[in-house]
Amino acid sequence: MTRYVVHLTFGDDPRRLTARPAHREHLRRLQEEGRLVTAGPWADDSGAMHVYEAADADEVREILRRDPYTEVPGCHEVTLLKEWTPIM
Repeated sequence: MTRYVVHLTFGDDPRRLTARPAHREHLRRLQEEGRLVTAGPWADDSGAMHVYEAADADEVREILRRDPYTEVPGCHEVTLLKEWTPIM
């Protein structure tokens, strides 16, 4: 398994916030499954960073596709999907 870092960019559309409870439940399930290492928004709520444990980038793309945030306006884009090799 490989770790992938994802940066998301949020817009001002308030409909994103209506999806937040389902989004966080989705993340909780992924963490329980061992597929999400950590996740959280930037302090200014302009976006978020997620770290996933996955077989490949396509698996991460599928995880993102099923995330409730991707179904509503306000979560504009994945600004970075990059393999990460932590040393500590």
